Amino acid sequence: MSLSLIAKSIKPSPTLKLNEKFAILKEKGDPVIHLGGGEPKSKAPMDAMLAAIAHINTGEVRYAPADGIPALKQAIIRYTEEFYERKVRPENVIASSGAKQAIMVALQAILNPQEEVIFPAPYWVSYPDMARLIGAIPVPALPEDGTFYPSIKDITDRVGSYTKVVIINSPNNPTGAMYSEDFIAEVVEFCEKKDLWLIMDDIYHRLIFDGRKPINCYKYAKKLDENSKIILINGVSKQYAMTGYRIGWAVGNKKVIEAMANIQGHQTSGPSVILQKAAVGALNGIQSGVESLRATLENNRNVMISLLNSFEGVRVTKPDGTFYCFADFSAYEKDSNKLSEFLIDKVQVLTVPGKEFGLDGYLRLSYCGSIKDIQEGIERMKWALDPNSPNELYIGDRKLVRDWA
Repeated sequence: MSLSLIAKSIKPSPTLKLNEKFAILKEKGDPVIHLGGGEPKSKAPMDAMLAAIAHINTGEVRYAPADGIPALKQAIIRYTEEFYERKVRPENVIASSGAKQAIMVALQAILNPQEEVIFPAPYWVSYPDMARLIGAIPVPALPEDGTFYPSIKDITDRVGSYTKVVIINSPNNPTGAMYSEDFIAEVVEFCEKKDLWLIMDDIYHRLIFDGRKPINCYKYAKKLDENSKIILINGVSKQYAMTGYRIGWAVGNKKVIEAMANIQGHQTSGPSVILQKAAVGALNGIQSGVESLRATLENNRNVMISLLNSFEGVRVTKPDGTFYCFADFSAYEKDSNKLSEFLIDKVQVLTVPGKEFGLDGYLRLSYCGSIKDIQEGIERMKWALDPNSPNELYIGDRKLVRDWA
C-alpha cells in the first residue's frame, strides 16, 4: 500500500499508546500501575458537568462556530484578563478540540514546508511530529549546561534563516521545570527583535509549586497590538481535570486567529457545543478545585521525589510544576525504551521512555495518581532494578520471582 511521505514520517503518540496498553491490561484484571499518565484523577468541576447536562437537556445540540461559541470566547477573554492582565476581543480568540489542536492549527497557519520550529528539550512528544505534519523541520534545543532550564543562548544558537517559530512550554512536560522569568523575558524580546512567532504553551501554568506564581509573557512584550506574534495556548484539560472534554484555546492577533479558524473549519469544524458549555462552566464557576488539585499534586510530588531520592543510581531534579518528574535511570539502562518495556513486563509498571521526549536514559514518571500507586509503583521498580533486592515480591496474591540478573 502506498502512503504519503508525511504519513510514513509520523509515529504513534507514545503516551496515547501507553494509555491503550494500560486499558488492555486493566481489562484483563492485571495489577498494573500507570506511572506514565498525563491526566489528573480528580473529577471535572461540578459547574462544568451541570453546564453540559443543562445544554443536553435543551435538545439543541447543533454545529458550533468554527472558532468557538460566544459564551466560551467571553470566558476565555475574562480568563486572559485575570491571569495575563491583557484585554482581548472575540476575534483574538479561537476555541479548539484541545490545546493540542490549537497548537496544530497555529503551526499550520504560520509555517511553510522546510521552515523550522525551535523548542527547548526535553520536549512534549507531539511537537516534532506536529512540525513534520506540515513538512516543517523540528529543531530541539537541549540546554548546554546539562540542566532542564534553557538559556536564551540555547535558543539563539539554533536560529537560522529558516527559523519561523519558537515554542515555549513552561512549566515543562516532561521535566516539570518552570523556566525563569528572566528567560521568558529574553525569549519574548528576542522573538520580537527577530520577527519570529512565539507560541506560549501555558497548559500547566497554574499547576506550580513552592509558592511560585504564573509568569505573564505579555508583561515583556513591546508589541501588544495586532502586530503581536505571540500566540498563547491554554485549555481546561489539566488544571480542571477535564482531559476527555477536549477543549483548548489560542489567543493571538486577529489575522492569525482568522487563519486558524479557516483551517479548523475545514478539519473538524468547531468543538462540540456540549463540551464548550462544560468549559464555560469550569472557567466561570467555583475555582477552588484548581487549588485543591495543585495542592494534591504538590504533596504527591514530594512523596515521589522522596522515594526516588532513596533509589540508588537514580538522579532526579525536583519539579517546579505539572504532574511529572523526569528521572535519570541511565545507571541501570541507557536505552529508555528497553527499560520501560522491562518494567511493564516484569513488574507491570507503566512509564514513558525519555527518548520520546528527546533525552534517552530517562523515564517520565507521573504523580497525578494516588499516593498508593506512587509508593507501590516505585517499590516495584526498585525491586526489579536493584540487584540487592530480595528474590521474591508479592503483588496482591501473586508471587514474582527474579529470573534476571
